[in-house]
Amino acid sequence: MNYNPQKIEKKWQRRWEEKNIYSRPFRRKEKKNFYHLVMFPYSSGDLHIGHWYNFAPADVYARFKRMKGFNVISPMGFDAFGLPAENAAIKHRIHPKTWTYKNINRMRKQLKTMGAIYDWSREVITSDPSYYKWTQWMFLQLYKNGLAYRANVPCNFCPSCKTVLANEQVIDNKCERCGTEVEQKKIEQWLFKITDYTDDLLNGLKKLDWPEKTKTMQKNWIGKSEGWTIKFQILNSKFQLEVFTTRIDTLFGCTYLVVAPEHPIFKKLKSKISNIGPIEDYLEKSKKKTDRERISEIGQKTGVQIKGLMALNPVNQEKIPIFVADYVLIHYGKGAIMAVPAHDQRDFDFAKKHNLSIIEVIHPKSIVKSSVKKAPLLVSSELEHSAYDGEGFLINSDRFNGMRSLDARKRIGEWLERQNKAKKDVYYRLRDWLISRQRYWGCPIPMIYCQKCGWVPVPEKELPVVLPRIKNFKPTKEGRSPLANSKTFVNTTCPKCKGPAKRETDTMDTFVCSSWYYLRYIDPRNDKQFASKKKIDDWLPVNMYIGGAEHTVLHLLYSRFFTKALNDLKYINFKEPFLGLYHQGTILGLDGQKMSKSKGNVVSPDLFVQKYGADAVRMYLCFIGPYDRGGPWNPSGILGICRFLDKVYTLVETVKTKSQEETENSQDAKEINKLLNKTIQKVGDDIENFQFNTAISCLMILVNELSKNVRNKYSDIQTLLLLLAPFAPHLTEELWQKMGFSNLKDFKSANSIHNQLWPKYNPKLFKQSKIQLIVQINGKVRDRIEVKSSISKQDAEKLVLSRDIANKWIKNREVKKIIFIPKKLINIVY
Repeated sequence: MNYNPQKIEKKWQRRWEEKNIYSRPFRRKEKKNFYHLVMFPYSSGDLHIGHWYNFAPADVYARFKRMKGFNVISPMGFDAFGLPAENAAIKHRIHPKTWTYKNINRMRKQLKTMGAIYDWSREVITSDPSYYKWTQWMFLQLYKNGLAYRANVPCNFCPSCKTVLANEQVIDNKCERCGTEVEQKKIEQWLFKITDYTDDLLNGLKKLDWPEKTKTMQKNWIGKSEGWTIKFQILNSKFQLEVFTTRIDTLFGCTYLVVAPEHPIFKKLKSKISNIGPIEDYLEKSKKKTDRERISEIGQKTGVQIKGLMALNPVNQEKIPIFVADYVLIHYGKGAIMAVPAHDQRDFDFAKKHNLSIIEVIHPKSIVKSSVKKAPLLVSSELEHSAYDGEGFLINSDRFNGMRSLDARKRIGEWLERQNKAKKDVYYRLRDWLISRQRYWGCPIPMIYCQKCGWVPVPEKELPVVLPRIKNFKPTKEGRSPLANSKTFVNTTCPKCKGPAKRETDTMDTFVCSSWYYLRYIDPRNDKQFASKKKIDDWLPVNMYIGGAEHTVLHLLYSRFFTKALNDLKYINFKEPFLGLYHQGTILGLDGQKMSKSKGNVVSPDLFVQKYGADAVRMYLCFIGPYDRGGPWNPSGILGICRFLDKVYTLVETVKTKSQEETENSQDAKEINKLLNKTIQKVGDDIENFQFNTAISCLMILVNELSKNVRNKYSDIQTLLLLLAPFAPHLTEELWQKMGFSNLKDFKSANSIHNQLWPKYNPKLFKQSKIQLIVQINGKVRDRIEVKSSISKQDAEKLVLSRDIANKWIKNREVKKIIFIPKKLINIVY
C-alpha cells in the first residue's frame, strides 16, 4: 500500500478529536506542568504560509515537551476586535461581527488541518461577551486603583480610520493599519498608567529567558535616563527655567536653551516677549505635527528665537539666548533642553543654521593638566562639520579642566547642588498607554458619565456591557464613536444617584484584549472569575511563548504591565507573563518581500496540504532554514520532504513484512545502535534549541542508514517513529499502529504515539571528541566552530574573541557578559 497523506491525516485528526487526546494533560500528577503558547492570530481571514511558520515548528516544540514527560497545554484562540476587521467589513459592506466570525470559522478549519497539539476546548475569542466581560472587569480594577484615568491629552489622530492611535501604533508618522499620515489633536481620552511600572518593567527583563535584542528594544522604548535637573535664571524675572540633562559635564559648553512649544514660559512671561506674533504662529504650526514627526532626524530642525528673554548659564553666568523648537517635547524631562552644539549633532546643526557659538568642552585626549584652573579656548578642526558626543577630558570648563568627563558629571552636579542650582533626577521616554478608540468594533469601556456625579464605573454585577449590533457602524466625520448615535446604548441610569446618565461610547484598543488572553486560556469557561486561583498557581506563568518580533514593544510590553498590575492587586502570584520567549523569522513571498496580505504576495497552505499533506508542509517549514531567520518560500523545495516521508513509509512497511527472528539478527546492529543513540541526543537537543532544520537533517541520515540495512529490529523502527513524531504527527501515528505498537482496533489516548515518552540514549556509545560550538552575538547565531567537546568556557571565550567574525559584530564595544552552555553554544552580549 502506498503512502496516502490525505487519507491518513483526515483519519487521525478525526480520531484525535473523538478521543480528546489533547484536551487534557496525559502525564501523572508528579510531572511538571508546561504552558506552551503561540501568539494567537488576528481574525483577518485565510491563514497563509507565514502564519504556519509561526505555528507548525512551534507545535514540534510543544509535542517534544509532551514526550519529555511534561504536562503540556498548548491553547489556541482568536484576536477578534479592532480596526482591520472593521475596515474590512466596511469595505465589503458586511457587519464586523458577521465578517469576524466567518473568518474565525474558516481559520479554525485551516488550523485543524495542521494536526497541531492545540486543545480546542480552551479556545477564546476576544469579541465574545464571555471574554470581554473580564477585559471590562480588569479596566474597573485599574480604574479603582488609580491606574486608569481620563485626561485631555495630545493624541495621534488618523483621519482615515477616524480614531486616535497610541504612539506605538504610529510608524514613520503614519497609521500602522492604513498608512495614512497622522495628525495631532488634543482630545479627552482614557489612559492606563503604565508609567507607574517603568522601573519594574526594566528590572524584570533581567530574569527573563528572552532574546537580548528584544530586551534591548524594550529598554530603549522605556528609555530610562539618569542625570541632573539644572535651574537657569531668566534675566529680569523671578522665573527659573528647569532643564534635565544626562551630560551635565558639558554645561560649560551650553550656548543657548530650547523650549518645547507647549512650555508654560509663554504664558508666564508673555509680556516680556518682543516677537510674540511670530512665536504664536510657530506654536500653532507645531500643534499639527506628531511627536514622531517632531523628533525625526530627517530634515532641518525649525525654531524661532524668543526675543526679550535671556538666561544665565549657572556655571559661568554667561548670558545665553532662548529658542522655541518643536523637536523638543513637553513630556520628556522638563520640556526644555540645554544646547551644547560642540557635543550634540542636533544642537550642532541648529547652531550652524542660526549662527550660534560652538564651544568645545570635552576633548578625546587629555591635553590640560588637572591642576590648571583655566585653559585657552580650544575648538577642534573636527568640529567644523560635526559634533563629538563621546567621553574624554574637560577643557574650557574653569576649575574642572583636565577632569575625566565621567567624573565631572558627579563633581559639577554636586557643586551646583550645594548652590541649590541642580538636583539629581531620573526621566523616562515611556508615556502612559492611551486606550480610547472612537470606533465601533471594540470592547466597550465600562464607564458612565453623570452630570451630578461625574464619571462612575459600571457595577461589576452588570458586566459585561454588551456591544450592541447597530446598523450604521461607520466612523463619524467628527471623530466620535458610532456608538454615540445609539440612544438605547448611550442613555442609562447613574449607578450612584440613580439619575439620568450616559455611557462612554469610546471602545478599547484591541491590544487591551490581547494583553491578558494567556490568563483566560487556563480557565476559559469560568463565569465567576477570569481564572481560578488553583489553575493560576498550577499553570502560570507561561513557560515558552513563540511569536513575531514585531510585537516587541506593543503586545509584550502591555502584557507585562497587565501582569504586574494584577500581581500588585493580589489577583496573581507572579510578575512576568512569559518566562521564555522565542521569535520565529520571516517567510518571504515569491517576490522576495515579507509575506503579507498588504503586499499581495501570500501563499495559501491549503493547496499544498491537499497535494502533499500537512506533515510535508510542517516539515518543510522546519527544514527551510534556521527558525529565527526564516527564508524564501520555494514551492519546489517541499518535494524533497515528500520523498523523505515516502522513504520512511516504505522502510516501515518493509520491516513489518519480515519476521521478528530475522530482524533481530542484524549484522550491523552495533553501528546502527550507535547511530540511533547519537540521533536521539542530537534531535532532542536541536528541538530544545529550536534548531529544527538540523534535527531533520539528522533524521534523514538515520533513515538512509536504516534503509540500507534490510534486517532492522522492530525497536529501531520504534525509536525512529518516536523521533519523527513531533514533525510528522499523522504519518508516525499511522505507522505506530501498523507496526503493532498499540491496538489499532481499540485506539485509546494512552495508545497514541504522541503519549509515549521520548526515547533515552546511552552517551557512552557515541562519546564525541569534537562538536560544533554555536557562536551567538547578542542572541543571534553568527558563527559555528568545530571544537573539542570538553572545551572550557575560558578557552571558548578566547577562541571566539580571536576570530574575525566575532570582531566584525562586536567591534570595539564593551562585552557585558558571556553565556556558555557546554557542548552547545556561547553567547557574547555587548
